[in-house]
Amino acid sequence: MANKLLIIGFVWPEPKSSAAGSRMLQLVLTFQSQGYDITFASTAAMQDRTFDLRSIGVKTVSIKLNDTGFDEFIKNLCPNIVLFDRFMVEEQFGWKVAEHCPEAMRILDTEDLHGLRKGRELALKDGNPFDVNYLFNDTSKREVASIYRCDLTLVISEAEMNILKYQFKVSEHLLYYLPFLVESISYESAKKLPKFKDREHIVTIGNFLHAPNHDAIMYLKEEIWPLVHKKLPKVELHVYGAYPTEKIKQLHDEKEGFLVKGFADDADEVLSNARLCLAPLRFGAGLKGKLIDAMANGTPCVMTSIAAEGMFGNFEPNGFIEDTAKQFAHRTIELYSDKIFWNGMHKNGFLVLNARYDKQLYIADFLMHITTVVNNLKIIRLQNFTGLMLQHHTLQSTKFMGKWIEAKNLLPNEQ
Repeated sequence: MANKLLIIGFVWPEPKSSAAGSRMLQLVLTFQSQGYDITFASTAAMQDRTFDLRSIGVKTVSIKLNDTGFDEFIKNLCPNIVLFDRFMVEEQFGWKVAEHCPEAMRILDTEDLHGLRKGRELALKDGNPFDVNYLFNDTSKREVASIYRCDLTLVISEAEMNILKYQFKVSEHLLYYLPFLVESISYESAKKLPKFKDREHIVTIGNFLHAPNHDAIMYLKEEIWPLVHKKLPKVELHVYGAYPTEKIKQLHDEKEGFLVKGFADDADEVLSNARLCLAPLRFGAGLKGKLIDAMANGTPCVMTSIAAEGMFGNFEPNGFIEDTAKQFAHRTIELYSDKIFWNGMHKNGFLVLNARYDKQLYIADFLMHITTVVNNLKIIRLQNFTGLMLQHHTLQSTKFMGKWIEAKNLLPNEQ
């Protein structure tokens, strides 16, 4: 009998719209390669761009918050493993999983450290340097508590592994580094991509529901692009991303060459025909899917240190890293105009992608680790007293609040 995996998603995956959607689909396919019988459940509504999981043999179920129907659903499903998509989902459903399927392994996929992203956003708004006073925020406290309640947490960035181990003092045994899992780029594939002279214009890309991307576009428009446009008046910046707000749409200005294009049906086509990709993120966390896509398409980047964090390890980046608007603009002009620089960065991207993100480097070890944890679950839990304590105390309050809401929902509507 195949092992059963239940994934409880914060949203339904949209791999064409966000890095989080790509990451989730990579996890689904990884477990599927080992023969897991997968069910994906979510409280969210499906969107037009939701990936059809049923087309690859994954069962889909819509669930509700604070609803007894979930209790029956999970008892009948009886999964061996439950994967929570972000800590908020574990807060909502973790206690029910622990109560009704106590022997199921509980995995948390952080996507990125939400507390880290929140702390950096607060520091930026306050105009202060980011430090532990911002890192140790309420979101971080909730997120780390969720990590302790789970048997294993997937961390996408080495930088975030270090923060969890050395800032939050989380045991390394509870954490597992698993970056983006992508196909390697062969020499033949790289050779077919457009060269420097065949590319034109600059792109930036990212889901606008993600606050760091929204801020980055405003920063580009107000502080960086005017400096670039002054030196490269014929070059256009093409702004791509799902779910642009009205505020973003209103930034469209053909005279300045600042063109808001909206959703990219084919991000590979957009990136492979652009000469540069810009990622001027001023806050955020995790790994940047836009940089992975840019490297896969041989497109050099100019990025901030926030965007580059955890991406390159000991390898040379596929572009320049700058944190002031003036230097960011200068490097954009330089890399756009200099063929020698461009060719070097173009090649760096393939080296980084193949050395750090080739899925074949990770999948076998990851699946073996999952099997080891499943087979030693009782021993592993006894070594995590903090998790047992949090499961007992913290989730008691969540459990009784949830049951109170469930009971309230069953009452007749007041007229």
